[in-house]
Amino acid sequence: MEARYLPIGIQDFEDLRNRGCIYVDKTPFVYKLVTEGKPYFLSRPRRFGKSLLLSTLEYYFLGKKDLFKGLAIEKLEKNWTEYPVLKISFGGGSYENNEKLLSMLDFILNKNENIFGLEKQSDNPAVRLSNLIMTANSQTGKQVVVLIDEYDKPILDALYTEYEEQNRQELRNFYSPLKDLDKYIRFLFITGITKVSHVNIFSGLNQLDDISLNSSYSSLCGIAESELEEYFMPEIKALAESQEMSVSDTKTKLAEMYDGYHFTHDVEGVYNPFCLLKCFKEKDFGSYWFESGTPTFLVKTLQNQPFFLSTLINGKKAKEDNFKNYDPDSKNMLPVIYQSGYLTIKGFEKTRRIYTLDFPNREIEEGFLNVLLKKFVKVPDDDMGLAIDNVVDALDSHDIDRLLGIIKAAIADLPTIVKKDMCENYYESVTHLMFRMTGYNVFSELQSVAGRSDVIVTTKDSVFIFELKMDKGRNFEEVAEEALTQIDANGYSERFAVSGKQMYKVGVVFSSDGKGMLGWKY
Repeated sequence: MEARYLPIGIQDFEDLRNRGCIYVDKTPFVYKLVTEGKPYFLSRPRRFGKSLLLSTLEYYFLGKKDLFKGLAIEKLEKNWTEYPVLKISFGGGSYENNEKLLSMLDFILNKNENIFGLEKQSDNPAVRLSNLIMTANSQTGKQVVVLIDEYDKPILDALYTEYEEQNRQELRNFYSPLKDLDKYIRFLFITGITKVSHVNIFSGLNQLDDISLNSSYSSLCGIAESELEEYFMPEIKALAESQEMSVSDTKTKLAEMYDGYHFTHDVEGVYNPFCLLKCFKEKDFGSYWFESGTPTFLVKTLQNQPFFLSTLINGKKAKEDNFKNYDPDSKNMLPVIYQSGYLTIKGFEKTRRIYTLDFPNREIEEGFLNVLLKKFVKVPDDDMGLAIDNVVDALDSHDIDRLLGIIKAAIADLPTIVKKDMCENYYESVTHLMFRMTGYNVFSELQSVAGRSDVIVTTKDSVFIFELKMDKGRNFEEVAEEALTQIDANGYSERFAVSGKQMYKVGVVFSSDGKGMLGWKY
């Protein structure tokens, strides 16, 4: 069998092709982009192939026809023209303060100036960018291609600090020449994780064509379901053999773990390419999204808005404007969470144009919930998995006392990020989180756990209905009875009556004074 090489971590198109790595042909998209438009913006989660896409565009515009041999664009493109290319990437640095951003800007501009033999003529990055574009144009007689990768990293790295605004203003100044130099530019493509409001960053660049939610480009990055079978059947078969599974079951498991991204409504699902390729290499269904650590911005969001993330665990309904653009002046972090890949589009109501956002797959759900639990629960990291396993065992054996005893121990102390007047949200959030971590189906009457009390957990043979109540200074027995009465009064169990599963109704009472779980009754 001919050797097959997986392009894990390879972001340079020329390197990928010269190594003979498997390449999922995205050049039909490239041809469509370069022939139909000029200034583009694309937001996609990390590890989704944005840098490889820009590299592909770079070598196309450099006229490197030999690199595209055997690909669709070889036949589509009749005139291979070389253009001057300016490549600007913020992916290689960290930008916790303004000084680091200025240092990287100087490095990037220096590198491009050297290509065109241009001396540094100003300390202002915007002036230097203008000189670069005009010099490249005058030297070659051709319009310039500008490719900007991870434009928003200096903002995300400085999130919730005094430097966020400084970095934002610095970038706004840096990008400002692009509008006035439009006649010198052949093609402009900007990628990032988030789309920061144009008013705040791309002043004057409102003509940018944002294709992030465009159905024609939904699988521009990532691996579509149809591409999976076309390019990776040998890897699927090898994985199936290693896991002692059928090919059909292996494909189902792959979809459950790594598929499920939808960047608009009514389109084919997309796999995260990094996680999929790692799975093929390791021949194991591992959790690869978080293997290099939790993204800094997620930790910062937890510290600054601890309960915002917990409101997302049962899905979120939102209008497009609520998750499309990140506005630094707003406290709405939904755009950052969605665009970073922790949520994806799972449904769309056309009449009211309301989207349903939820976790794309099991890998992301487990990783996300694990991050939340580690921040909320006073359980050593090494014991977290064991605690969840014990919850699963208790559910499987219908041992309600053991089950709630585990949760009671986990939330005995309020974490430092939780103020006493937030304890109601805290108790309800952690209870939901721990049940979601089991992998069983968890339902809530409303999407947000904040201020909601009922939790329904279904296993293969049982249904558990929990009504969570705060004591608010009242007698435990009184509150517990009220919870059980409410379960029956609201008819929570009726929808599951036909399932034939064993039914358990439990009233759980928490302390309003932050003293934990007071008890339960069933």
